[in-house]
Amino acid sequence: MKVTRHLLCGAAAALLASSCAVGPNYQKPSTSTLTPPAWSWEPAVPRDAAPKGPWWQIFHDTTLDELETNALADSPTLRAAVARVDRARATARLSRSQFFPQLSLDPVYEYQQSSGHLPTPIPFHIPQARYQTFSVPLDLSYEVDLWGRVRRGFESAGADAQASAADYQSVLLTMTADVAVDYFLLRSLDGQVVALRDTVATRQDSARLLRARFQAGALAELDAVQAETELAASQSDLVDAIRQRAETLHALALLCGKSASSFSLQAQPLPGPPPLVPADLPANVLERRPDIASAERTLASRNAQIGVAQAAYFPAISLTGQGGFLSASADKLFTGESLVWSIGPSVSLPVFTGGRTKADVKQARAASDEAVANYRETVLTAIKEVEDSLTQIQNREEQAAAVDRAVNSARRQVELANARYAGGASTYLPVTDAERALRQEQLQQAQLRGERYAASVRLIKALGGGWGPNLDLKRGN
Repeated sequence: MKVTRHLLCGAAAALLASSCAVGPNYQKPSTSTLTPPAWSWEPAVPRDAAPKGPWWQIFHDTTLDELETNALADSPTLRAAVARVDRARATARLSRSQFFPQLSLDPVYEYQQSSGHLPTPIPFHIPQARYQTFSVPLDLSYEVDLWGRVRRGFESAGADAQASAADYQSVLLTMTADVAVDYFLLRSLDGQVVALRDTVATRQDSARLLRARFQAGALAELDAVQAETELAASQSDLVDAIRQRAETLHALALLCGKSASSFSLQAQPLPGPPPLVPADLPANVLERRPDIASAERTLASRNAQIGVAQAAYFPAISLTGQGGFLSASADKLFTGESLVWSIGPSVSLPVFTGGRTKADVKQARAASDEAVANYRETVLTAIKEVEDSLTQIQNREEQAAAVDRAVNSARRQVELANARYAGGASTYLPVTDAERALRQEQLQQAQLRGERYAASVRLIKALGGGWGPNLDLKRGN
């Protein structure tokens, strides 16, 4: 028995030592032709798992910090992403279990009665009898991974688990960015509401004064009607801005895992422009993007599946064995004479599959080619998003400077129009035109401030969660 066991163990060791994994070894595709030369970016090991920290703190807004904390703790979207990561890791552990022998212990007790009329070929009668059986078998099964099917499967499952973890980081980054964008949109609407309320208050005073002067016969009714028309238009714009703020607040509540009916934030217009973006972006900036890491890990998984499919061309070798005790009485069950065992290899050789294996290999190669294309597209999309965000930041800054000048000019225009009307040099129409122009410029000023903040958030998201370890950046003009 010992000799047989040693021979089988030696044979298994020799098989494992000489085994090889079929299928192509994974090589990361080059993207040197895709990335901008100015970035000098060389794709390496994904850095999406590197700690990015609370990037939103660069805005120095305690309310935003609190919202992000609530979203991280209570967001149902984030909890679902965590569950997907746990599921992928469990799948990888399941694949790893195939590296080890499978043992099972199945104790059995049977009490039976045999038939007295058995269809046996022996020429004598076997009487009916009752008997009991005690059995304690230990079953062993082990697949010798001669062609690397198990190894390729574990390689694929491990890559899928890493891709799932990267997907979680992508969900996390998207969620925190959405919270920041909606928050700055809310603050932009707060600024618009303030501007519209000021306009409504001014128009109410003007309409009241002009109506009184008309009733006193000091001016034509047209001037009073024009003032009341502008007042109604401003009130309509104010109601619409309040509606938009309420809907944005409800969206924030959902992101933070709160009920919209019980969620509220005090009005607080944006205090100034967003932080400045560094002039030079780091060379490895895109390596932290979780979607790139996910696409690359998915590619590695699909590449390993080619080996899994190709292993079906070769015989599968398994070692099976059974040992234990078998006895008709319990008191003699664990004695030497009750010991039973068996061991031996089995080979399963595919002879004819009707082209199934070939189709599986072709399907695996096609899935790998698709993953390569998806990976390259993800890299190109990342570059586009960074370039778009940089363009938006630059253009919004220039546009905001022009609108600031327009607001100052519109205020001066209102002053001059009121002076001419008070002096009797013009009708009230130039005053209404000047006030309407000022209102539009003030609204655009508040909108642009929110869009500048949102563009900064989108750049942070495009960079995978910030642009460097120093989060205390200076504010723009």
